[in-house]
Amino acid sequence: MKQDDLTETAIATINFAERLESVKAGLLGAVTGSLVFGAAMLTNRWLLAPGFKPLASLQMDVDTLAVLISGAIAALSGFLFGVAYRYIIRQDQNPHLKAGAVLAFGLVRGLAIADGKFREPSALLPLIVLGTESMLLFAGARVLLDWALLGGWIKPFGVLTAETSDAPASLSFSSSPSTKI
Repeated sequence: MKQDDLTETAIATINFAERLESVKAGLLGAVTGSLVFGAAMLTNRWLLAPGFKPLASLQMDVDTLAVLISGAIAALSGFLFGVAYRYIIRQDQNPHLKAGAVLAFGLVRGLAIADGKFREPSALLPLIVLGTESMLLFAGARVLLDWALLGGWIKPFGVLTAETSDAPASLSFSSSPSTKI
């Protein structure tokens, strides 16, 4: 069997139950991302920014639209992390893989914020705070996702595919018969 055939077979065996588990992981990530964003925003606005002059740039305006957009971005980031995290770790218990997923998502989000907001060297401290906020957002999502996976509320990727690979084709999005890899 060629590599392309193997990839097509693997994609074909991702059934509706697997996709549903991914949506559950994404929703948990989105809720966690929203909560961590809200806590970080409140901390930045009422604790860090008024107390430390170099962090005054972190004080977000009370503009409702800006807060909603930033919150929606945090929720979407959390959703995408939840889905990707489930696929990244599968059934692996490698702590480096789990930490690497958090670090990758946190760096991308933190550096994107840094690129968009700060263009001067004096902004190093706010960059560190925003980078830490991004890491905390995804670390919080990781903790809750690991907890949900451990509790069985969300199934690791591959478990349902293996369980339902002998199920009728009507349960799958594929019209071809599924095969075990």
